[in-house]
Amino acid sequence: MKEKGWVEVYTAQGLTEAYIIKGLLEFNGIPTALDYEAVGPLLGLTLNGLGEVRVLVPPQWREKAQALIQEGKDWEANSEKP
Repeated sequence: MKEKGWVEVYTAQGLTEAYIIKGLLEFNGIPTALDYEAVGPLLGLTLNGLGEVRVLVPPQWREKAQALIQEGKDWEANSEKP
């Protein structure tokens, strides 16, 4: 599904990662949609962009969404690994 006029804020490598980002954004009140080729999840592979999932938001939410995603990545990079 590609929402008309919405902008891409993140490209995930598979649905699991995309749903995590979608949940983060929606928890913070940002409308979010996912755009992907149907065959990627069906075959369960990431090859030449086939398993990529684009995370989309309305243009007015772009900066806030990107900031939240970056905060999440910074937190992940700084968290202790077992």
